[in-house]
Amino acid sequence: MENTTDGTWDSLPVQLNESILETLREMRFIHMTPVQSACIPLFMSNKDVAAEAVTGSGKTLAFVIPVIELLLKREEKLKKKQVGALVITPTRELAFQISEVMEKFLQKFPQFTQILLIGGSNPVEDVEKFKDHGGNIVIATPGRLEDMFRRKSEGLDLASAVRSLDVLVLDEADRLLEMGFEASLNSILSYLPKQRRTGLFSATQTQELEKLVRAGLRNPVRITVKEKGQAAASTQRTPSRLSNYYTICRSEDKFNNLVAFLRQHKHEKHLVFFSTCACVEYYGRALELLVKKVAVRCIHGRIKNKRSSIFADFRTLKSGILVCTDVMARGIDIPDVSWVLQYDPPSSASAFVHRCGRTARIGNHGNALVFLLPMEESYVNFLSINQKCPLQKMAPVKDVVDVLSKVKTMSLEDRAMFEKGMKAFVSYVQAYAKHECSLIFKVKDLDFASLARGFALLRLPKMPELRGKSFPDFTEVDTDSIRYKDKNRERQRKKMLAELKEKDQAGLPKKSFMKNKSWSKQKSKKERRKKLAAKRKHTEGSDDEDLEELLDDTRLLKKLKKGQISEEDFEQRVTLPKLKHKAS
Repeated sequence: MENTTDGTWDSLPVQLNESILETLREMRFIHMTPVQSACIPLFMSNKDVAAEAVTGSGKTLAFVIPVIELLLKREEKLKKKQVGALVITPTRELAFQISEVMEKFLQKFPQFTQILLIGGSNPVEDVEKFKDHGGNIVIATPGRLEDMFRRKSEGLDLASAVRSLDVLVLDEADRLLEMGFEASLNSILSYLPKQRRTGLFSATQTQELEKLVRAGLRNPVRITVKEKGQAAASTQRTPSRLSNYYTICRSEDKFNNLVAFLRQHKHEKHLVFFSTCACVEYYGRALELLVKKVAVRCIHGRIKNKRSSIFADFRTLKSGILVCTDVMARGIDIPDVSWVLQYDPPSSASAFVHRCGRTARIGNHGNALVFLLPMEESYVNFLSINQKCPLQKMAPVKDVVDVLSKVKTMSLEDRAMFEKGMKAFVSYVQAYAKHECSLIFKVKDLDFASLARGFALLRLPKMPELRGKSFPDFTEVDTDSIRYKDKNRERQRKKMLAELKEKDQAGLPKKSFMKNKSWSKQKSKKERRKKLAAKRKHTEGSDDEDLEELLDDTRLLKKLKKGQISEEDFEQRVTLPKLKHKAS
């Protein structure tokens, strides 16, 4: 563990409880990591801590141990329904993982109870669980926790329960803010006592995070942990034992290369990142059939109820493939991950670093590989400068064979697979248009025919980005006759087709649809709201005529939402100055 450890637990300036030391020995954590040796003494000596450390550096134990130590030092014992510690984290997978670690320590401290409050479970059951068993330590995601504070009418008075709070931990705090939880966090903080210890842990520092530090911490000790062995001037953001590679291949060759790579590394554990939920659904299904005798699991943000069980199952596997979106990019600790494969580069450069951090954790070796198109190669230099994340070019994957024909056959045999592919293609293009590094990732430069072949599409979807374009080098297949394998779905499809045929024969008018703008050129709802807010501000204190104009704009927005007017009409009517003629 050279260059990743900072002495044994006995070398801490504070004495840890013997039962905690025993649990650490059982977990085979003989040495501390730098972030642990820096944070634990400060936290235990009643200091607020704001810690920044590279992903995979052992931040979880850096707050789990002080939480238990601080609760043990309480003069007054906690009652069943009194909350002494609160840990808030952005995703349910991370919350589940922290809960697992906490549970290992609490086995030797039966006087403390913990409760996990996360999305994907029934909130009514959570209320009953707290009422029956209590929760001295609460591990939660922001949305569910905020919801629990509002359930006083159901017999859960969480606002009263947290008055006894000793310690608050915000884990992956930068991600909490990136995911839009700022309002929820402010709401939660308003319920908590000011006299508490607070720990804020993150892999990166941002301006938004700095605001949270000022709002939630009192004179915090700031800790920035860099890995030993790095030059003083170096600020490399990824673990030093991570080998970071990239490979260049055309759109239509990417999936063939991925399958060949996975087949050659069958006995290892891999995370494969895609840009969208639809891509995970489509390619995950294809990998299940193409990579034989390997466990393939899929996780994305739209999987609600089964996410925790899928995650827990994959963690126990010795080898396998987890196909996922960025919901798995932060803080998640999956044992023995050999390779992180980024089939699609993430929408932000910081997410690239966090994805890589799912391997090479706590002193172990690991590898990461990103697949890039020829036009994206300058992204390598961008990452090196922007994220201090150097990449080396990997030798081409050997023994690559064409598997796309098999994926096409899957689509021909089941309409559900065909539709998954169409949705995946559309979602990929939409995500590509939103990439923060738009100088490199340009939708207009995409070779759509090559891309469609890479998705093994039978035909191109109707979408704004393809309107008016012809693709003579892409051969389409008649897809109307493709049936669903699911007999109920096929029955419904036939019924719908029969109804449409009847309407055609009866000469009934078809519903007209308003043409959409290309995703990359759409005005966001946020921009529209800003314009309306600006007008609202302008009309404060103005006369009735101006107020009437604002009401007109609100009516226009409602019409736009109902599809009664186009976006162009809305923009024109709202933004162009209205001439008003007053009688003299």
